[in-house]
Amino acid sequence: MSKTSYECAQNEMRMNELILSYPFVSGQVLEIAQGDITRENTDAIVNAANNRLQHGAGVAGAILQRGGYKIQEESDAWVRKYGPVSHDKPAYTSGGFLECRYVIHAVGPVWGEGDEDQKLTAAVRGCLQTAEELRLTSLSFPAISTGIFGFPKDRAARIIFETIAAYFEEFPISGLTRVRITLFDTDSVNHFMREFDAWKSAQ
Repeated sequence: MSKTSYECAQNEMRMNELILSYPFVSGQVLEIAQGDITRENTDAIVNAANNRLQHGAGVAGAILQRGGYKIQEESDAWVRKYGPVSHDKPAYTSGGFLECRYVIHAVGPVWGEGDEDQKLTAAVRGCLQTAEELRLTSLSFPAISTGIFGFPKDRAARIIFETIAAYFEEFPISGLTRVRITLFDTDSVNHFMREFDAWKSAQ
């Protein structure tokens, strides 16, 4: 096998798997995929961040490892300029060495701190609004807050679906035409797919 063929094979092995593509009446598309969000080539990916943008573990650590320390430097500069990041106003940096142009840093709620549903809704909507302000056409989300922050996956899935749908209903001619939820593990995929089926049936 030539080097070029080997590299192509490796790239194919690393591709994220599209599981579902759901078109809204307005023409925008919601996707669910399984894989590594740091390998997405959407215009931006969403990082599940803390409010000081210290990217140490989980999704944030993976983004920093693959995207390079420039992302941390830009994050530090953001916090110095604007202060800690709120749930409804995410920060954004370049994508560093990632394939995406931007990383949008969303602060999701910690389960048990109170008003978790409202805070997660605000975080998801804030990312959509930021993508719109940056004139992006595609965006990839992780399962925000469902890792070390402890938010139940089924509940988070329902809120994420509802928030995306409400946003596109409010802005049917949005330039943001494709929103993807990229899930790393099979357990998360199972939770999100069950909730998607329930959400769709209720429409």
